[in-house]
Amino acid sequence: MDEVERDRELDGDMELYDLRVQVERIEGRSVCGMQVGDFFELTNSAHLRLPAGRHFCVYALASVLPFLAAKQRELAAGDWLAQDALFACPDPEERLIMRVERTCRRRMNSADLT
Repeated sequence: MDEVERDRELDGDMELYDLRVQVERIEGRSVCGMQVGDFFELTNSAHLRLPAGRHFCVYALASVLPFLAAKQRELAAGDWLAQDALFACPDPEERLIMRVERTCRRRMNSADLT
């Protein structure tokens, strides 16, 4: 291993964003018990964190989950996912809208993740 590779391993060889997924609005009736402002955070690549004593609807989570890995990475400027931050829960009566925000950028070692 040369010096450049050793430095890269110590400093990390990739960057990922931590994310916060927050309920921005509920346009219907809240059938899952969530409220505007409820959130979860995705940190360190795969650590899902909820505030103590709070919950997040598994169906709302399932609707945004496929997009989170992409939102954690740097995206091309023209990529629609780089521009869009709002996602909807699939319950048509609830019409719960979530915002995905990047909270910080982390340098990580890919070998430590998988």
